[in-house]
Amino acid sequence: MKKVYLDYAATTPMDARVVKAMTPYFRDKFGNSVSLHSYGQEANIALTKSREKIARALSAKPEEIIFTGSATESNNLAIKGVILANKDKGRHVIVSSIEHHCVLNSAKWLAKQGYRVTYLPVDKTGLVSSAEVKKAIKKDTVLVSIMHANTEIGTIQPIEAIGQICRQKKVYFHTDAVQSFGKIPINVEKMKIDLLAASSHKMCGPKGTALLYKRQGVRLEPLFHGGGHESDLRPSTVNVPAIVGFAKAVEICHKEMTKEQKRLTSLRNKLIKGILKKIPDSHLNGNVKKRLSNNVNIRFEYVEGEAIIMELDSYGIAASTASACSSAKLEPSHVLLAIGLKPQEAHGSLRFSLGKWTTNKDIDYVLEVLPKVIKKLRKISPFKKQ
Repeated sequence: MKKVYLDYAATTPMDARVVKAMTPYFRDKFGNSVSLHSYGQEANIALTKSREKIARALSAKPEEIIFTGSATESNNLAIKGVILANKDKGRHVIVSSIEHHCVLNSAKWLAKQGYRVTYLPVDKTGLVSSAEVKKAIKKDTVLVSIMHANTEIGTIQPIEAIGQICRQKKVYFHTDAVQSFGKIPINVEKMKIDLLAASSHKMCGPKGTALLYKRQGVRLEPLFHGGGHESDLRPSTVNVPAIVGFAKAVEICHKEMTKEQKRLTSLRNKLIKGILKKIPDSHLNGNVKKRLSNNVNIRFEYVEGEAIIMELDSYGIAASTASACSSAKLEPSHVLLAIGLKPQEAHGSLRFSLGKWTTNKDIDYVLEVLPKVIKKLRKISPFKKQ
C-alpha cells in the first residue's frame, strides 16, 4: 500500500544529515558540557557552535538562546517567567484566542494567580488585528503573546507590526514560532520580539529539544531550580546530541528555505484547488495569502473529520483534524470556533501539512482517494444534506 505522510505540522521525520551530525555525540563525544576535562570541553564546544548557528538564523546573539526540552517548556518559561520576574510592572497579560494550548493554559494559570488576561479575537481567516492589540494594551500590561503562524490553519500574523507597537508601549512581546521557524524568515531585532519559542522536531530535527530566545535585558524567573545550566534559566544536563541535531536542522532549513517554500507552495496550491474543484461543499479554512506554504485546512460539510482520518489511514494517507497535542480530544477545535465556525463545521475540518518528502505524486494520490472517501462517508452521514 502506498504511504503518504501529510502531518508534518504534528512532527517530522529526521533528515539523514541531522542523524549523521548527531551520531558521534551519543557514544564517542558523550561528555557533560559543564565538565572541565576534555570530554566535557568537547561537548561544550559543540553546544557553543550549535547556539551560534541557531542565533544567526534568528539574527540574535548566541547568549540570547536558551535550550529547553520542548516548545511547551519554552512557552511556559517565557510567559510565566517574564510575569513572575516583573511583578512590579503590572498584572495584565494579552494573548490571542487561537494560541496553542500551552500558551492558553499558561494564561489560565496566571489568571488563577490573580492576573487579568485579555483574549484577543481573530477575523474569519484567523488574523489578529494589530490595531486591536494596541487598543488592548493598558498601563499595567506586562506581556503580549501572539503566535507567528497558527498550527491548525496556517495563518501568518503581522508580527512585525505587533512587535513595533509593544516596543513603543514598553510591553514585552512573546511569539510562539514553532510552526514558522525554518519555513519563513525571522529577524528578532527587526520584528521587535522579546521572547520566542521554537522546536526541533517540527523541522526534521530530533524530538526532545527546543529553544527560547530571550532578548538581552529581559528578566525571567526560572521555573525549575538546580545547577547553573543555560544562564541559570534552565537547569539540567543539556541534551548535546539533540541540540547538535537541532542546529543542523536549522542550518539545512535556512539554506534550502527559498527553494523549499516555493516547491511546497506549489504543492499546497495544487492540493487546495484540487480538493475545492473535485469535492462539492468543501471550504478552505484560514487566510488564502497570509498562510504557511505547507498548510491546507479544509472543511467538508455533512461529514466528520475523525471519520475522514480513519478512512484515509486505510489508504495509507496520514492527516490530522487539529493540532497533535489535542487531536485525541472530541471537543471541536478552539481555533476553528474562534474564526466563526459552528461546532459541527469545526468537526468536519481536516488539516494536511506538507513537508520535505512530499511529492507531486503524493498530492495526486490524495486527490484520487479523498473524493471517494468523502462521497462514501456522506452516504452514511447523519449530517447529510436533506
